Amino acid sequence: MELYILRHAIAEPKDATNAREDSQRELTPEGKRKMRRMAKGMKALNLAFDLVLSSPFLRARQTAEIVVETFKFKPGVELLPALAAGEDARDLISQLNKKQAARKSLLLVGHEPDLSRLIGLLLAGDPTLSIVLKKGGLCKLSAVALKFDRCATLEWLLTPRQLERLR
Repeated sequence: MELYILRHAIAEPKDATNAREDSQRELTPEGKRKMRRMAKGMKALNLAFDLVLSSPFLRARQTAEIVVETFKFKPGVELLPALAAGEDARDLISQLNKKQAARKSLLLVGHEPDLSRLIGLLLAGDPTLSIVLKKGGLCKLSAVALKFDRCATLEWLLTPRQLERLR
């Protein structure tokens, strides 16, 4: 199985002057522009996804929708509550195993620090492994099966700038 892990693009800041709930923060206009360029870079890599799963948080959903639009992917984005910020990795892995059954390639769109912890867990069995996944960064892992332990191999980790240059 190929597991692509994408951090959402640049979103509105989380601060005292922002009246929105964290789950409702949007991508900024700059974040949308950059994500469109990054999605074109992803397409230039000839990536293919059997399923696109996103956190239900608005900024992640918008990021996933830009990728889906660029790839003209049908059936679109499926929201997965286990990808929301602060959710339990065991629950996420369990749900991914259920969804992965007949699929070769999954794209997950979510948040930090959860995604880096997931990558560390799947690579080394250690969620504290130091991984930096920038906003709009993309990681590719390969695994025979997912488990709450070391089970995956790192294929590559691309920064947003690297993705933009591929288009």
